[in-house]
Amino acid sequence: MIAYCEVSAFTDTPGHGNQAGVVLDAEALSEEQMQALATFLGTPETVFVTRLADGQARVRYFTPTQEIEFCGHATVALGLRLAQEGRWTGEELVLETLVGRIPLSLELGTEGPERVWMEQRALESRPVARELRRQLADALGLDERMIHRGLPLASASTGLWSVFVPLLDAVILDALEPDLTRIHALSDVLGVTSVYTYAPVGVNRFAARDFAPAVGIPEDPVTGSAAGALISLLAREGRLPLRGERASGVVYQGHALGTPGEVEVTVTLNGPTPGQVRVGGRAVLNREGIWTSAGAGPAGRMGTLKG
Repeated sequence: MIAYCEVSAFTDTPGHGNQAGVVLDAEALSEEQMQALATFLGTPETVFVTRLADGQARVRYFTPTQEIEFCGHATVALGLRLAQEGRWTGEELVLETLVGRIPLSLELGTEGPERVWMEQRALESRPVARELRRQLADALGLDERMIHRGLPLASASTGLWSVFVPLLDAVILDALEPDLTRIHALSDVLGVTSVYTYAPVGVNRFAARDFAPAVGIPEDPVTGSAAGALISLLAREGRLPLRGERASGVVYQGHALGTPGEVEVTVTLNGPTPGQVRVGGRAVLNREGIWTSAGAGPAGRMGTLKG
């Protein structure tokens, strides 16, 4: 039997934001068992801690269908649970992931752990060919004139690759009805995990929706890794106000699914080049349970629920 929990990340309201499975004691689990548990939980991603010692944790991330290299919202959920369980007291914690080492820091409030910050990799980006831009608009059900000409359309990553498609306003964003089969095919062509659409709602505030059928997620409620890449991309293109050598932004996501969440991002710049990327958010426990490899019965599907 293995203990698990489900956490709402990038929100302080249970059931809002993005749901993540968290397994703190996964040392003895095989890859097949991790995948089976992730499938059983059915959350967009589940994070497994396979080692925790000396300020470092080795972790793996699974969607319901496959292992992925990194997941921002599951990382925030993990940080909260480690802090609540007394396994992380606030000094820097470094996660060992398939995309490299991810440092975490903990922000404490008057009532305990309040926000988890993760440092993501420096921005990488690729241009998108004109023909693929047209195909993206068609797959999203858009007239190409609805794409914002003053904001960057590019593939980018600070951990996971997405293609970022800017729209004129949040009304267009909310009305999207994408063809997920075509989105999947274009994701494969572009070598990205998702098609991430966004629109400005303020000077440094953006609404977003993220479609990831290529990894078994029709629409991801709130995507921390992509928010980090988006704000870095905008900072590099000079689309955000600067405070010294730092730019910041807030991304609102999940409203179209009825699960609103909020991601905060700060980017340190070296001239026009983005350097350190920090993504932060709140999280709240939904429930806890016990799972067996059978995945059913009192210790399986129903589990032992708390909270």
